[in-house]
Amino acid sequence: MTKHRRGAAPERSRLAVRDLLSEAVAGMLQRPARSVLTALGTVLGVGAFIAVLGLTGTATSQIDHRFNSLTATEVSVTDVGPRNAAARDMSFPHNADARITRLNGALAAGVFWSVRLGPQQAVRAAPVGTANSVDARTQVIAASPGVWQASQARFVEGRAFDGFHETHHQAVAVIGSATAARLGITTLRTHPAVFIGDTAFTVIGILKDVERKPELLMSITVPRSVAERTWGAPTDEGAQMLISTRLGAAAQIADEAAVALRPDHPEYFKVTPPPDPRSLRTAVSDDLSQLFLLLAGVCLIIGAVGIANTTLVAVLERTGEIGLRRALGARGIHITLQFLTESAALGLVGGLVGTSIGTVVVVTVAAAKQWTPVIDPATLAVAPTLGLAAGLLAGMYPAWRASRIPPVEALRR
Repeated sequence: MTKHRRGAAPERSRLAVRDLLSEAVAGMLQRPARSVLTALGTVLGVGAFIAVLGLTGTATSQIDHRFNSLTATEVSVTDVGPRNAAARDMSFPHNADARITRLNGALAAGVFWSVRLGPQQAVRAAPVGTANSVDARTQVIAASPGVWQASQARFVEGRAFDGFHETHHQAVAVIGSATAARLGITTLRTHPAVFIGDTAFTVIGILKDVERKPELLMSITVPRSVAERTWGAPTDEGAQMLISTRLGAAAQIADEAAVALRPDHPEYFKVTPPPDPRSLRTAVSDDLSQLFLLLAGVCLIIGAVGIANTTLVAVLERTGEIGLRRALGARGIHITLQFLTESAALGLVGGLVGTSIGTVVVVTVAAAKQWTPVIDPATLAVAPTLGLAAGLLAGMYPAWRASRIPPVEALRR
């Protein structure tokens, strides 16, 4: 044993890592309820972080799938041909649907346009107009039979008009369920009719839903040939064509559609192919990620504030214990490390539990919606570290304040 000289400075106290960890664990287990409530803020913050990022990735995957199945298989063609006395008819030929469906990769195609009615040509549910039977909000759309297959229409009752109605100029109509409710049409058993001006149209189908062109649900749709004979060709706005294609064939159909419709004047048509799926997918993913990352950050900040508040209260309540430790030789850095270790441990535990809960939430929601859950493994690895960092940051001020308490003052309390 080495003898110390009289008046030599005493050896400074040391705190081993093992002792530091045991003291931190003892401090947390001493008040288990408070420790659980303290870690709860981090659990919620990290759980929200995992949940929102996982749900964002899952939702983006579903949006991508829906884009590929709908938008990426849709081509629009607009009539931009001349509008003058020499060219009164529309540019679309009468067999436009058949010309497009003969193209390789095209599934269905149909021409449509909004009919411009005169002031005396309101839509009515009865031959004689009354205040209750007139529906001024309903739009009339002229369409060729191919529109129904191209829009993937589904019916509550009845069916769509077909080539027979088109060829024989049958005055029939298809209406949306909302329009049917406004006009008081509840069934097709009585062969109801709607009146557009003085012309009666027998309702043969009530739409339930469409995958494309939702305006059909709020309109009365009549055959193209009947609309042309009754109101003439569209004048103010050109007619349009909706084309449904196989996946991957949209670009080819967009290049060939104008020539297939009018080999003599392909410039009469403006063809709109689907947008680039990669750019749209990236834009949607970025927008969702930024929004939900902001929400997750707010949740994590709230959890850190909760840890800081609870740790500060614990410092005030353990002032006597701090004073006793200081009197026994503990230095200020030891007190600081003790409280920092406690808050960091609570943050880490909260991060691990929050990661587990967030993962369960993502998988549960995906299973309920019959989606494929998508969670980035890097997110799962980083999330507990975020909880640890939140605990460390939250415990800095309380730990510093604990180290600044004078031992004599602490022992007096």
